[in-house]
This record gives sequence, C-alpha cells and structure tokens, in this order.
Amino acid sequence: MDSNRTQLTPGTLYLVATPIGNLQDITLRALAVLKNCDFIAAEDTRRTGLLLKHFGITKPLLSYYKFNEARRARELIELLRTGKTVALVTDAGTPGISDRGQRVVEAAVAAGMRVEPVPGPCAFIAALTASGLPTDEVHFLGFLPRKPGQRRVKLESLRAIPGTLVLYEAPHRLDKLLTELCEVFPNRRVVLARELTKKFEEFLRGTPSELRELAGARRLKGEFVIVIGPERADSNAGQCAGCAGCAGEA
Repeated sequence: MDSNRTQLTPGTLYLVATPIGNLQDITLRALAVLKNCDFIAAEDTRRTGLLLKHFGITKPLLSYYKFNEARRARELIELLRTGKTVALVTDAGTPGISDRGQRVVEAAVAAGMRVEPVPGPCAFIAALTASGLPTDEVHFLGFLPRKPGQRRVKLESLRAIPGTLVLYEAPHRLDKLLTELCEVFPNRRVVLARELTKKFEEFLRGTPSELRELAGARRLKGEFVIVIGPERADSNAGQCAGCAGCAGEA
C-alpha cells in the first residue's frame, strides 16, 4: 500500500486503532489514514503527538475527552458534513473499547455520517488469545464499578454467565479485585495479563488465591487485563482456596 496515494472517502469518520505499547504494532492502513486524513481527533493530543512525530506525520489535532466529548462530537459532525475526513484515536488501542470515542461514534451514526473502522491493537483481544482459556464464548466487561458494593453485585451477577470473562483493572485496585474473585470465583482459572506488548509483558496464571499471594509478594505494577475462565465441571462451588484476607466462603 502506498500511504502517500491512499484516497480516503470524504465525510468519513475513521476509527483508527493505535499501539498499546509496541509501536511496531501499528498497521500500514492506520498509517495511511493518519497521513491522509484532514483532522485527527485525539483523547490526549500530547500523547498522540508523540506517536505522530515518531512516524513523521503532521496533522491538525483536535482533543476530545470526558468533559468536552459531547461538544466536540458536534464539531466533528460539522467537519464531516463539509466533506472533511477525521481520524479518531485514543491514547492506545481501539477507540470505544473501555475508552473515549463511543459518544462521537454514536453522534456520527445518528447524523447519518459514514463510520469506518481501521482495526488493530486491542488489549483485551491480545490478553484473551494468549491466555490459554476458552475463546468460543467470551464476555467483555471493561472496568468494573469502583464502589465496593456495586462491584460485588456485578461480580455476583456474573456467576451464571457461561464462557470466559475479560475485564480491565488498574494496578492500585488489583489486590481488592483478587480478594473479591477469591470469594466469588474461588476455583476458576484466572490469567493476569500485564504490560501487554511492552518490555515487561507478563502472563500470570492460577486460581484467585494463588494470584493474590503472588501479587502481594511482588507488588505488581502496570495496566492489567484479567481473564477469568468458565466454571469447571470438577470444581467445588463455594469452596474457597484459602487466600489470605478471604472470608473462606462464597
């Protein structure tokens, strides 16, 4: 593909996935869109600016974030109406997957504008495929509620859902989550995927109790994707594996 000659469709919002760590993961098509679009809408213009600089790309940047996303969505729609092409990117990964961008896409679709995905890196897909857990039925949860009561209710509601569960978690809440998993899913296989595609990428596998003990001993850092396997036929429901700080029963 000759990215310098790529013709984009006027009035189109392009959802461009960007690397989650390793810059070599960017696709040729993503580079072509970023080089040839009229505007780039970025969650953080400073971070996206570094990415563009690395690949020698110079384009007008428009920021969109939690507190201006609704207003910026309207502005982007107006640009699209005039035939401009806009590439939407987040700090890392695929726009709209537990990240900014969903509201902009909804507005574009509602306005009848063309939306085109430019697939690429996605943390939850990377973690899932390398986890070794079943992938035939998967439920992606994003981030759980931050309030303890709401988190526990959400986890309890997932007991009856078949298949593999995938969620994101911040490092400072990892210990609390593992304690909750010990109580709710004590016998399930769990994989902690840490620092995906980066220098210290790591996959840690075990029961919630085993992983909680390991995490406590090592003080794990970085961004995490948590993959929880389905209930196993040989498991003893309600029997906790005995992690420290766990109540000992579901």
